[in-house]
Amino acid sequence: MKAGRDNATRRAPVAVSHEAAVICAAGKVEAIREVKVASPVTGVLKEVPVEEGQRLRKGDVIAALENSDLAARVAEAEATVQVRRASLDRLVDGSREQERREAAAAADEAKVILDHAHAELARRDGLFKDDLISRSEYDQFVRGFQVAQARFAAASDHFSLVNAPARADDLARAKADVELAEAQLAEARAVLEETIIRAPFDGTVLKRFRRAGEVVSNRADTPIVSFGDNSRLRVRVDVDETDIGKMRLGERAYFTAAAFGNRKFWGRVVSIGRELGRKNIDTDEPGEKVDTEVLETLVDLDGHPPLPDGLRMDSYLLVNDNAPSR
Repeated sequence: MKAGRDNATRRAPVAVSHEAAVICAAGKVEAIREVKVASPVTGVLKEVPVEEGQRLRKGDVIAALENSDLAARVAEAEATVQVRRASLDRLVDGSREQERREAAAAADEAKVILDHAHAELARRDGLFKDDLISRSEYDQFVRGFQVAQARFAAASDHFSLVNAPARADDLARAKADVELAEAQLAEARAVLEETIIRAPFDGTVLKRFRRAGEVVSNRADTPIVSFGDNSRLRVRVDVDETDIGKMRLGERAYFTAAAFGNRKFWGRVVSIGRELGRKNIDTDEPGEKVDTEVLETLVDLDGHPPLPDGLRMDSYLLVNDNAPSR
């Protein structure tokens, strides 16, 4: 591949019809859409389960960072949400029917005991007035009656609590607890998701730069893969500043490379830059001028030629071309 690139510009231009002027320039093949995919956070790569040339759909996993601690945080946050929701549901739904029946039975039992204690106290009251029982024996029945009253009051209060609807402030507090837990879960999931690098669109892995165990970050100097849509190809051409006045959108162009002999690959100019800049493509020619400014021009290639991404090409842009489309 390197030999093809190094020799791509070292041959005589191909002759064309006298009907068309030709702009000769250096060009490089690229996907119609290409990005360098990096990690949004710093970390150690756990896996890069893709290979060069592999097709991916948008959202497919390109790589994953070590994230066991973050996954544990998500699991903890999920459990907290479940507990908070259960507490809220308990307030909204109230006590279970079994608990209501149990509280009612306890209150009824306490009422029976209270009635019995009240009857016994009334009977002992007459006996005490007639001096048939002692003061201490009478006081014992008074205390028994008081205990029965207290137990009945407690059972009644519990029955009322079990059957009462939740208070507004308790409901508001429980709902706020659920919302807070859900927000913390969403945050934990978002942080975890940042450790999963996914395909930004349908496309192909053009080149893999990193492997498992390497450290990456969101800096541009540590991309994981080059990813692009190579269903169509184009050539980025450096047009010399002396030729930019001849350029027109829609003009035809063809390209050659040493690796493909005399074969021509045709295309059409689809974009002409608006600002001069430094050269993007080195031809490795000994006499090449490095201080010349160029205008970037993009040419969409016809069909889907078998050209690898990054291949340097000899570019021939036809000005006022009258030749039919190939």
